[in-house]
Amino acid sequence: MRKSRRYRRTGLLQDPEDQNPLTGVANLFDVAMVFSVALLVALVMSYHLPELLDPDEDITIVKNPGAQDMKIIIKDKGQPIEVLNMTDNIGGGSGEALGTAYRLADGRVIYVPESEEKGNETSG
Repeated sequence: MRKSRRYRRTGLLQDPEDQNPLTGVANLFDVAMVFSVALLVALVMSYHLPELLDPDEDITIVKNPGAQDMKIIIKDKGQPIEVLNMTDNIGGGSGEALGTAYRLADGRVIYVPESEEKGNETSG
């Protein structure tokens, strides 16, 4: 019996796991990973963007509308997410005016083609 008590006292001090100060680091890493995942979920929920995670929902987001750094984020069903950045380049090229569009008081838009009286008439 006396031998087992001595082993018990010295066995705790000679156990390599109890002497290693880095044994708690693995647990701290696990806690940090759980905290970071919870933080990411909280950020997504706080911006009210869980729709981005739903594969069956179409969504279009305009960030900073009218600003120099405006972005349009488009997510269509079955398509990859597309990000359109605002640039200073204006679309241009050669072409011709086809007509004029008017917005009515009730919100409808009407397109009126230009008259072809300028010599572009086709006879049929």
